[in-house]
Amino acid sequence: MENATATTAAAIPAVDPIKTIATVTITWVKSAISYGKNQKGTLRALGFHRLGQVITQPDVPQIRGMINTVRHLVSVK
Repeated sequence: MENATATTAAAIPAVDPIKTIATVTITWVKSAISYGKNQKGTLRALGFHRLGQVITQPDVPQIRGMINTVRHLVSVK
């Protein structure tokens, strides 16, 4: 009985969870100079350092919410 369970578990290939998550490409296209701390902090939290930078983030609800906060400053592909 143990041998059958081990064979079944070994037959299932391991799935890398990082490779299965879709990604979103974000470009910072407009300066945040006249905008509040919340939006500037959101750009930093997304991983931006300078205007015109392109980054790739996982397509998860938390990132989508951050993009929605600064949607007037970034371009999404």
